[in-house]
Amino acid sequence: MRTRITAALLAATVGTLSACAAAPVTVSTDAMTGLGRESVHVGIAYDSAGRGDKSFNDAAGAGLDRAKKELLVEATEATTKAETDEGRAAVLRELAKGGSNPVIAVGFLYAGAVGTVAKEFPGTLFAIIDDDSVQAKNVVSLLFSEEQGSYLVGVAAGLASKSGRVGFIGGVDVPLIHKFEAGYTAGVHSVDPGIRVEARYLSKPPDFSGFGSPEKGKAAAQALLGGGADVVYSAAGGSGGGALEAVAAAGDAWAVGVDSDQYASAGADVKGRILTSMLKRVDNGVFQEIQAFIKGDRTGGAKRYDLKVDGVGYAISNPAIGPYRAGLEKARYRILSGAVKVPTS
Repeated sequence: MRTRITAALLAATVGTLSACAAAPVTVSTDAMTGLGRESVHVGIAYDSAGRGDKSFNDAAGAGLDRAKKELLVEATEATTKAETDEGRAAVLRELAKGGSNPVIAVGFLYAGAVGTVAKEFPGTLFAIIDDDSVQAKNVVSLLFSEEQGSYLVGVAAGLASKSGRVGFIGGVDVPLIHKFEAGYTAGVHSVDPGIRVEARYLSKPPDFSGFGSPEKGKAAAQALLGGGADVVYSAAGGSGGGALEAVAAAGDAWAVGVDSDQYASAGADVKGRILTSMLKRVDNGVFQEIQAFIKGDRTGGAKRYDLKVDGVGYAISNPAIGPYRAGLEKARYRILSGAVKVPTS
Protein backbone atom coordinates (compact mmCIF):
# COMPACT_ATOMS: atom_id res chain seq x y z
CA MET A 1 0.00 0.00 0.00
CA ARG A 2 1.36 3.45 -0.88
CA THR A 3 -0.06 6.69 0.44
CA ARG A 4 0.84 10.27 -0.39
CA ILE A 5 0.43 13.05 2.11
CA THR A 6 0.45 16.53 0.62
CA ALA A 7 1.83 19.58 2.37
CA ALA A 8 -1.69 20.90 2.94
CA LEU A 9 -2.87 17.70 4.61
CA LEU A 10 0.28 17.57 6.72
CA ALA A 11 -0.23 21.13 7.86
CA ALA A 12 -3.84 20.39 8.79
CA THR A 13 -2.71 17.39 10.78
CA VAL A 14 0.13 18.90 12.75
CA GLY A 15 -1.20 22.42 13.14
CA THR A 16 -0.28 25.73 11.58
CA LEU A 17 3.28 25.73 10.27
CA SER A 18 5.35 28.37 8.54
CA ALA A 19 5.37 28.47 4.75
CA CYS A 20 8.77 26.78 4.65
CA ALA A 21 7.72 24.16 7.17
CA ALA A 22 4.82 23.16 4.94
CA ALA A 23 7.11 22.08 2.11
CA PRO A 24 5.98 19.01 0.13
CA VAL A 25 6.25 15.71 1.93
CA THR A 26 5.95 12.26 0.39
CA VAL A 27 5.26 9.29 2.62
CA SER A 28 5.03 5.67 1.48
CA THR A 29 4.17 2.63 3.57
CA ASP A 30 5.14 -0.97 2.83
CA ALA A 31 3.44 -3.52 5.08
CA MET A 32 4.85 -6.99 5.66
CA THR A 33 4.13 -9.86 7.98
CA GLY A 34 4.92 -9.10 11.63
CA LEU A 35 7.49 -10.90 13.71
CA GLY A 36 4.96 -12.96 15.62
CA ARG A 37 6.01 -11.81 19.08
CA GLU A 38 5.75 -8.12 18.29
CA SER A 39 4.89 -6.09 15.20
CA VAL A 40 7.66 -3.56 14.65
CA HIS A 41 6.94 -0.60 12.43
CA VAL A 42 9.98 1.45 11.44
CA GLY A 43 9.76 5.05 10.30
CA ILE A 44 12.58 6.58 8.28
CA ALA A 45 12.93 10.22 7.24
CA TYR A 46 15.38 10.84 4.40
CA ASP A 47 17.15 14.12 3.81
CA SER A 48 16.02 16.35 0.95
CA ALA A 49 17.66 14.26 -1.80
CA GLY A 50 15.58 11.23 -0.83
CA ARG A 51 15.82 7.79 -2.37
CA GLY A 52 17.52 7.66 -5.72
CA ASP A 53 20.55 9.76 -4.87
CA LYS A 54 22.81 6.71 -5.43
CA SER A 55 24.69 7.77 -2.30
CA PHE A 56 23.78 8.55 1.31
CA ASN A 57 19.99 8.11 1.23
CA ASP A 58 20.14 5.01 -0.91
CA ALA A 59 22.57 3.46 1.58
CA ALA A 60 20.09 4.09 4.40
CA GLY A 61 17.27 2.72 2.25
CA ALA A 62 19.26 -0.43 1.56
CA GLY A 63 19.54 -1.06 5.30
CA LEU A 64 15.79 -0.64 5.68
CA ASP A 65 15.11 -2.96 2.73
CA ARG A 66 17.28 -5.61 4.34
CA ALA A 67 15.40 -5.23 7.63
CA LYS A 68 12.05 -5.63 5.86
CA LYS A 69 13.28 -8.78 4.16
CA GLU A 70 15.22 -10.44 6.97
CA LEU A 71 13.50 -9.09 10.10
CA LEU A 72 9.99 -8.87 8.62
CA VAL A 73 9.34 -5.37 9.91
CA GLU A 74 6.84 -2.91 8.51
CA ALA A 75 8.13 0.45 7.34
CA THR A 76 7.02 3.96 6.48
CA GLU A 77 9.41 6.10 4.45
CA ALA A 78 9.23 9.89 4.23
CA THR A 79 11.07 12.59 2.33
CA THR A 80 10.66 16.33 2.69
CA LYS A 81 12.09 19.36 0.95
CA ALA A 82 11.59 21.44 4.09
CA GLU A 83 14.43 23.86 4.81
CA THR A 84 13.50 24.49 8.45
CA ASP A 85 13.61 22.57 11.71
CA GLU A 86 9.85 23.03 11.94
CA GLY A 87 9.33 21.35 8.58
CA ARG A 88 11.59 18.44 9.44
CA ALA A 89 9.91 18.10 12.84
CA ALA A 90 6.54 17.81 11.08
CA VAL A 91 7.82 14.77 9.18
CA LEU A 92 9.18 13.06 12.29
CA ARG A 93 6.02 13.90 14.23
CA GLU A 94 3.83 12.36 11.54
CA LEU A 95 5.89 9.15 11.59
CA ALA A 96 5.70 8.91 15.38
CA LYS A 97 1.96 9.68 15.46
CA GLY A 98 1.44 6.96 12.88
CA GLY A 99 2.92 4.39 15.24
CA SER A 100 6.45 4.10 13.89
CA ASN A 101 8.97 2.99 16.51
CA PRO A 102 11.88 3.37 16.03
CA VAL A 103 12.01 6.51 13.90
CA ILE A 104 15.27 6.99 12.01
CA ALA A 105 16.37 10.44 10.81
CA VAL A 106 18.84 10.37 7.93
CA GLY A 107 21.36 13.18 8.32
CA PHE A 108 22.60 15.78 10.79
CA LEU A 109 20.16 18.41 9.49
CA TYR A 110 17.46 16.58 11.48
CA ALA A 111 19.19 17.29 14.81
CA GLY A 112 16.97 20.21 15.85
CA ALA A 113 13.83 18.37 14.80
CA VAL A 114 14.82 15.20 16.65
CA GLY A 115 15.51 17.21 19.81
CA THR A 116 12.01 18.68 19.64
CA VAL A 117 9.96 15.65 18.66
CA ALA A 118 11.76 13.20 20.96
CA LYS A 119 10.44 15.21 23.91
CA GLU A 120 6.90 14.95 22.56
CA PHE A 121 7.10 11.17 22.17
CA PRO A 122 9.14 9.84 25.12
CA GLY A 123 7.98 6.29 24.39
CA THR A 124 9.40 6.33 20.88
CA LEU A 125 13.05 5.66 20.11
CA PHE A 126 14.60 8.10 17.66
CA ALA A 127 17.86 7.37 15.85
CA ILE A 128 19.77 10.06 13.98
CA ILE A 129 22.64 9.50 11.58
CA ASP A 130 25.74 11.72 11.74
CA ASP A 131 24.85 13.76 14.81
CA ASP A 132 25.41 13.37 18.55
CA SER A 133 24.23 16.76 19.76
CA VAL A 134 20.86 15.52 21.07
CA GLN A 135 21.26 14.02 24.52
CA ALA A 136 18.10 12.17 25.54
CA LYS A 137 17.15 8.73 26.85
CA ASN A 138 15.16 7.99 23.71
CA VAL A 139 17.66 9.29 21.13
CA VAL A 140 20.50 7.18 19.73
CA SER A 141 23.23 8.63 17.52
CA LEU A 142 24.61 6.52 14.68
CA LEU A 143 28.10 7.83 13.94
CA PHE A 144 30.69 6.81 11.37
CA SER A 145 34.46 7.11 11.07
CA GLU A 146 34.37 8.71 7.64
CA GLU A 147 37.97 9.81 7.97
CA GLN A 148 39.16 6.19 8.02
CA GLY A 149 37.40 5.21 4.81
CA SER A 150 38.49 8.48 3.21
CA TYR A 151 42.10 7.72 4.15
CA LEU A 152 41.88 4.47 2.22
CA VAL A 153 40.52 6.06 -0.95
CA GLY A 154 43.14 8.76 -0.50
CA VAL A 155 45.77 6.03 -0.69
CA ALA A 156 44.14 4.83 -3.91
CA ALA A 157 44.16 8.37 -5.29
CA GLY A 158 47.82 8.85 -4.39
CA LEU A 159 48.79 5.59 -6.04
CA ALA A 160 46.74 6.25 -9.17
CA SER A 161 47.67 9.90 -9.74
CA LYS A 162 50.17 10.61 -12.49
CA SER A 163 50.01 14.40 -12.40
CA GLY A 164 50.81 14.79 -8.71
CA ARG A 165 47.58 16.78 -8.23
CA VAL A 166 44.28 15.45 -6.91
CA GLY A 167 41.02 17.10 -5.93
CA PHE A 168 38.39 16.95 -3.20
CA ILE A 169 34.83 18.26 -3.46
CA GLY A 170 32.85 18.80 -0.27
CA GLY A 171 29.12 19.39 -0.48
CA VAL A 172 28.83 21.86 2.41
CA ASP A 173 31.62 23.44 4.46
CA VAL A 174 30.79 21.77 7.80
CA PRO A 175 32.81 19.71 10.33
CA LEU A 176 31.32 16.41 9.13
CA ILE A 177 32.65 16.93 5.60
CA HIS A 178 35.97 18.18 6.97
CA LYS A 179 36.46 14.62 8.26
CA PHE A 180 36.25 13.29 4.71
CA GLU A 181 38.74 15.87 3.47
CA ALA A 182 41.17 15.32 6.35
CA GLY A 183 41.23 11.55 5.94
CA TYR A 184 41.55 11.77 2.16
CA THR A 185 44.43 14.24 2.34
CA ALA A 186 46.25 12.12 4.93
CA GLY A 187 45.85 9.03 2.76
CA VAL A 188 47.17 10.81 -0.33
CA HIS A 189 50.16 12.17 1.56
CA SER A 190 50.93 8.74 3.05
CA VAL A 191 51.77 7.72 -0.52
CA ASP A 192 53.61 10.91 -1.45
CA PRO A 193 53.72 14.07 0.68
CA GLY A 194 54.47 16.02 -2.47
CA ILE A 195 51.09 15.38 -4.10
CA ARG A 196 48.97 18.52 -4.05
CA VAL A 197 45.40 18.16 -2.76
CA GLU A 198 43.03 20.95 -3.76
CA ALA A 199 39.66 21.17 -1.98
CA ARG A 200 36.52 22.95 -3.10
CA TYR A 201 33.25 23.29 -1.17
CA LEU A 202 29.96 23.88 -2.95
CA SER A 203 28.17 25.90 -0.27
CA LYS A 204 28.45 27.19 3.29
CA PRO A 205 25.80 27.13 6.06
CA PRO A 206 23.05 28.22 6.21
CA ASP A 207 23.06 27.27 2.52
CA PHE A 208 22.99 23.46 2.33
CA SER A 209 22.30 23.29 -1.40
CA GLY A 210 25.77 21.83 -1.92
CA PHE A 211 24.37 18.41 -1.06
CA GLY A 212 21.83 18.44 -3.88
CA SER A 213 23.20 20.41 -6.83
CA PRO A 214 24.73 18.17 -9.52
CA GLU A 215 25.49 21.24 -11.64
CA LYS A 216 27.64 22.69 -8.84
CA GLY A 217 29.44 19.38 -8.46
CA LYS A 218 30.11 19.24 -12.19
CA ALA A 219 31.47 22.79 -12.29
CA ALA A 220 33.75 22.16 -9.31
CA ALA A 221 35.12 18.97 -10.84
CA GLN A 222 35.73 20.70 -14.16
CA ALA A 223 37.68 23.43 -12.37
CA LEU A 224 39.80 20.87 -10.51
CA LEU A 225 40.48 18.92 -13.71
CA GLY A 226 41.35 22.13 -15.50
CA GLY A 227 43.90 22.83 -12.79
CA GLY A 228 45.66 19.55 -13.39
CA ALA A 229 43.98 17.16 -10.96
CA ASP A 230 43.65 13.64 -12.33
CA VAL A 231 41.75 12.08 -9.40
CA VAL A 232 38.66 13.76 -7.86
CA TYR A 233 36.92 12.56 -4.69
CA SER A 234 33.47 13.97 -3.98
CA ALA A 235 31.77 13.92 -0.58
CA ALA A 236 28.78 15.92 -1.70
CA GLY A 237 25.67 13.75 -1.64
CA GLY A 238 23.51 14.26 -4.70
CA SER A 239 25.96 16.83 -6.11
CA GLY A 240 28.50 14.07 -6.58
CA GLY A 241 26.70 12.80 -9.66
CA GLY A 242 27.70 15.93 -11.54
CA ALA A 243 31.32 15.50 -10.49
CA LEU A 244 31.30 11.91 -11.75
CA GLU A 245 29.98 13.07 -15.12
CA ALA A 246 32.69 15.72 -15.42
CA VAL A 247 35.46 13.24 -14.68
CA ALA A 248 34.04 10.70 -17.11
CA ALA A 249 33.87 13.34 -19.83
CA ALA A 250 37.53 14.21 -19.26
CA GLY A 251 38.43 10.64 -20.17
CA ASP A 252 41.89 10.54 -18.63
CA ALA A 253 41.08 11.08 -14.96
CA TRP A 254 39.64 9.03 -12.12
CA ALA A 255 36.64 9.74 -9.92
CA VAL A 256 36.23 8.43 -6.38
CA GLY A 257 32.66 7.91 -5.22
CA VAL A 258 31.24 8.13 -1.71
CA ASP A 259 28.83 6.41 0.69
CA SER A 260 27.63 3.68 -1.70
CA ASP A 261 29.51 1.72 -4.35
CA GLN A 262 28.85 4.23 -7.11
CA TYR A 263 30.53 2.09 -9.77
CA ALA A 264 27.72 -0.42 -9.26
CA SER A 265 24.96 2.15 -9.75
CA ALA A 266 26.44 4.49 -12.37
CA GLY A 267 25.54 4.48 -16.05
CA ALA A 268 27.75 2.79 -18.60
CA ASP A 269 29.16 6.13 -19.77
CA VAL A 270 30.40 6.99 -16.27
CA LYS A 271 31.19 3.84 -14.31
CA GLY A 272 34.40 3.03 -16.14
CA ARG A 273 36.04 6.15 -14.68
CA ILE A 274 35.03 5.47 -11.06
CA LEU A 275 38.17 3.96 -9.59
CA THR A 276 36.62 3.15 -6.20
CA SER A 277 34.18 4.57 -3.66
CA MET A 278 34.49 5.27 0.04
CA LEU A 279 31.90 2.98 1.57
CA LYS A 280 30.06 4.51 4.49
CA ARG A 281 28.00 1.57 5.68
CA VAL A 282 24.88 3.46 6.62
CA ASP A 283 23.03 0.34 5.48
CA ASN A 284 24.69 -1.64 8.26
CA GLY A 285 23.96 1.09 10.80
CA VAL A 286 20.26 1.24 9.93
CA PHE A 287 19.84 -2.54 9.83
CA GLN A 288 21.71 -3.12 13.07
CA GLU A 289 19.78 -0.41 14.90
CA ILE A 290 16.47 -1.97 13.87
CA GLN A 291 17.80 -5.39 14.88
CA ALA A 292 18.93 -4.02 18.26
CA PHE A 293 15.48 -2.49 18.81
CA ILE A 294 13.82 -5.84 18.17
CA LYS A 295 16.19 -7.48 20.66
CA GLY A 296 15.19 -4.94 23.32
CA ASP A 297 17.95 -2.33 23.10
CA ARG A 298 15.84 0.81 23.24
CA THR A 299 18.02 3.28 25.10
CA GLY A 300 19.74 6.39 23.87
CA GLY A 301 23.44 7.00 23.48
CA ALA A 302 25.95 6.82 20.65
CA LYS A 303 27.08 3.96 18.44
CA ARG A 304 30.24 4.27 16.37
CA TYR A 305 30.73 2.44 13.07
CA ASP A 306 34.42 2.37 12.17
CA LEU A 307 36.79 0.19 10.18
CA LYS A 308 36.84 -2.48 12.90
CA VAL A 309 33.12 -3.17 12.59
CA ASP A 310 32.87 -2.75 8.82
CA GLY A 311 31.38 0.70 9.28
CA VAL A 312 33.55 2.15 6.51
CA GLY A 313 35.68 0.74 3.73
CA TYR A 314 36.37 0.96 0.00
CA ALA A 315 34.77 -0.57 -3.08
CA ILE A 316 36.51 -3.07 -5.33
CA SER A 317 33.88 -3.43 -8.08
CA ASN A 318 36.00 -1.79 -10.76
CA PRO A 319 38.83 -4.15 -11.76
CA ALA A 320 40.97 -1.03 -12.25
CA ILE A 321 41.48 -0.89 -8.49
CA GLY A 322 43.29 -4.24 -8.62
CA PRO A 323 46.88 -2.92 -8.97
CA TYR A 324 46.43 -0.80 -5.84
CA ARG A 325 44.80 -3.39 -3.59
CA ALA A 326 48.05 -4.38 -1.86
CA GLY A 327 48.74 -0.78 -0.87
CA LEU A 328 45.16 -0.29 0.29
CA GLU A 329 45.20 -3.43 2.42
CA LYS A 330 48.49 -2.41 3.98
CA ALA A 331 46.96 0.94 4.90
CA ARG A 332 43.83 -0.74 6.26
CA TYR A 333 45.85 -3.01 8.55
CA ARG A 334 47.90 -0.08 9.78
CA ILE A 335 44.73 1.71 10.83
CA LEU A 336 43.32 -1.41 12.47
CA SER A 337 46.56 -2.02 14.37
CA GLY A 338 46.68 1.53 15.63
CA ALA A 339 49.91 2.29 13.78
CA VAL A 340 48.04 5.02 11.91
CA LYS A 341 45.62 7.38 13.62
CA VAL A 342 43.66 9.18 10.93
CA PRO A 343 43.03 12.90 11.54
CA THR A 344 39.48 14.24 11.59
CA SER A 345 40.24 17.87 10.79
